[in-house]
Amino acid sequence: MGCSIGDFGMIFFLQAFYPATALMWQMVLAIIAGLCTSILLETILMKRREGFSWNQAFRTALGMSFISMVAMELAMNSTDFMITGGKAAFDEPAYWLALAPALIVGFLVPLPYNYYKLKKFNQSCH
Repeated sequence: MGCSIGDFGMIFFLQAFYPATALMWQMVLAIIAGLCTSILLETILMKRREGFSWNQAFRTALGMSFISMVAMELAMNSTDFMITGGKAAFDEPAYWLALAPALIVGFLVPLPYNYYKLKKFNQSCH
């Protein structure tokens, strides 16, 4: 389930130390961890690269891509769940093969929203 650093870490932690955790809770906690990791990374990048204050960087990170991140996390986790059945067997090639379609779906699902937001505010990604 999931592929971001937060997702991977949470899933690894739960399955290593709390293997009886219900799949629904694993998914919810992994998505929350992924969102928190993404917001933290974006906040730090905006603070350092753009010179924002911590408050401004956090609010911008939260506001500019939260919907996109939620869509990405749900799409990636759902795809991974459909392929692997929800168990992260890190030593199994099937788990790592599920990563490719999950990444592709995680990119494609929020793409229309991201494109709309970039066009609306006349922004470029580079």
